[in-house]
Amino acid sequence: MNLINTLHTSPAFFVSFVTVIGLVLGSFLNVVIHRLPEMLRREWQAQCAELHGESAKTLPAYNLAVPRSGCPQCGHKISAIENIPILSYLFLRGQCSGCHSRIPLTYPLVEALTATLSGLAAWYFGSGGILFVALIFIWAMIALTFIDLNTQLLPDSITQPLLWAGLIVNLYHGFTDIHSAVIGAIAGYLTLWSVYWLFKLLTGKEGMGYGDFKLLAAIGAWLGWQLLPLVILFSSVVGAVIGTALIVTANHSKNMTLPFGPYLAGGGLIALFWGNQINQAYLTMF
Repeated sequence: MNLINTLHTSPAFFVSFVTVIGLVLGSFLNVVIHRLPEMLRREWQAQCAELHGESAKTLPAYNLAVPRSGCPQCGHKISAIENIPILSYLFLRGQCSGCHSRIPLTYPLVEALTATLSGLAAWYFGSGGILFVALIFIWAMIALTFIDLNTQLLPDSITQPLLWAGLIVNLYHGFTDIHSAVIGAIAGYLTLWSVYWLFKLLTGKEGMGYGDFKLLAAIGAWLGWQLLPLVILFSSVVGAVIGTALIVTANHSKNMTLPFGPYLAGGGLIALFWGNQINQAYLTMF
């Protein structure tokens, strides 16, 4: 009871509390980012084997809970003391305690980003129920960003439930009204779908994946159609700047494939926090 009272009476403590929750969730998101693509790969292999009339190979259980996390190089099982968000990475100096191979920097980065955005959401939205759903949106954007960066996949197992969740949230006027949410979902999907086919007709190449359509549809379902232009603008500008920088500074080919999902997710997060203010400032100017 004392904890609940303190959370309600001390905004600083409340923000710190949610930040710590975000830190812990960031550790779980690392598991999702690493394991979900492998789970999908195994599922696809089993489906292909079934279509060919072959018996799928029996593999050890592999999901978000098992097996226990370990070093991919030497198999060293990670102990509880080695699994403390950020602190364990610093204590181990970014190395496996078993074989001293480098631990990817993305692990503490995901944890720090999740903690920071969770704390920002607690400060911005306060302690109401809207904070809970905002955190779900934020955590999903982070997971999709890093999965897409690693594999160039935006799994349906995240984007589709996210879309439906956005519609359900806005049934109760969460971030917008249900009318705007439904139009946002439709417009989000059809916008990138149209760009995809126009690009393919003009060049004969695929400019993006279907996962991008579904992600923008989900963002539209959460935030409404009014913020979609802002999301598309921010994601396109950032994507163009980063793509150009990679070509100029890193000797990447002009034909290299860059995942668009992280930029859409970034645009969605900007719109979540500041979209209405940016739109209002724009309308006031003109």
